[in-house]
Amino acid sequence: MRKTRKIWAVAAGISGLAMVATACSSSTPGAGETTAAPTNDEPITLTLSTFNEFGYADLLETYQKEHPNITIKHNKFATSNEARDQFSTALGAGSGLADVVAVEVDWMPEIKQNSDAFLDLTSDSTTGRWNNWTVDQATLDGKLLGYPTDIGPEAIAYRSDLFGAAGLPTDREAVKALFEANGGGWDQFFKVGQDFVAKSNGVPFYDSSDAIAQGMLNQLKAPFEDPTSGKITIAPEVKDIYTQILDNTALSAHYGQWSEDWTASFQNNGFAVMLAPSWMTGVIAGNAKGITGWDIADVFPGGGGNWGGSFLTVPTTTKYPEQAKALADWLTAPDQQLVAFATTGNFPSQVEAASSDTLAAVKNEFFNNAPTGEIFKNRAAAVPGVPFKGANFFAVRDALSQAINRVDVDKTDTPDSSWATFETAIAAI
Repeated sequence: MRKTRKIWAVAAGISGLAMVATACSSSTPGAGETTAAPTNDEPITLTLSTFNEFGYADLLETYQKEHPNITIKHNKFATSNEARDQFSTALGAGSGLADVVAVEVDWMPEIKQNSDAFLDLTSDSTTGRWNNWTVDQATLDGKLLGYPTDIGPEAIAYRSDLFGAAGLPTDREAVKALFEANGGGWDQFFKVGQDFVAKSNGVPFYDSSDAIAQGMLNQLKAPFEDPTSGKITIAPEVKDIYTQILDNTALSAHYGQWSEDWTASFQNNGFAVMLAPSWMTGVIAGNAKGITGWDIADVFPGGGGNWGGSFLTVPTTTKYPEQAKALADWLTAPDQQLVAFATTGNFPSQVEAASSDTLAAVKNEFFNNAPTGEIFKNRAAAVPGVPFKGANFFAVRDALSQAINRVDVDKTDTPDSSWATFETAIAAI
């Protein structure tokens, strides 16, 4: 889930994609000029709803220049939660949705429950464009309900200066080896954290217990619901994760991600490590502006995981279905998503973009010139799959987040009592 209050564009600090910018004006199929174009030159206004930062500002200007009869009104919500609230209200009312609506992967079950409210985006132009598991998340009975935009392969971002001060390795290859020792699982991750905290003179290891839980949950096949029946069924591993997380609160900075305190902590020695899906690099670079020492290691506990991912949908309420589909098609074509990666770090879900030499050559100056293109390309290849997300996934995950934060952030509850409250909450869903 991407719930950040503010994500910053960092294209100036990323090298290797300048050559892609000119590709936006291409009329080749690879650039996305493939679905039905506007049927005439009559001036129209298309509305686009997104959240956080999709890296679309320059792309939308380009599209309007290429289609002078089209004006795009872009409504960008600060957080995915705010966008979801408006989305759910408008969907229930049957009006108020934009012509093109960006949705997060955790909302897809809600869209599938209301599939008649969205156009089928199946098209010859997009066949084979995305990896299969991403397409599966947006497909119901052969109907493609959303064009995938990005995915969130995860690595580990760390403060090399704080690692060095604690006597830990600082070079990204040595840090990778450190986390891969003893099988490279979560036990080793927490072991490294315990070693760091013992030597760090009071600096916490990671920012948020709930964020670490997110990374662990992403590796479960069905954490909250039975894939066959759809009923809420909490996997035993969920309680194990909860227990291990709260047994290690001494490693946490006790922040709720996206809170004001969390944001401010980037400007001091607030913590040393973050789980970093690709889109998080823009968040870190913006919040830590002026701070040196950040780097990224090509490693993740347990092998790999995906955190996040979004889609562009076209509601049936649009007055301009063909034009809306054409815009969504173009924005999710490989060339455009390479530009978005350069702008915000959103890793493309498009097969062609993700496997391109251009992407592999990208480096990020802020992260000690880390080869982020190659790192996240490797991390994407390591994703073993994604959790089953049914109609109740969002609600159950939110309840679990509250349970963890009551103990770690608010410090108003004990682990056992907070788990009992969690069980009561999900019983009421």
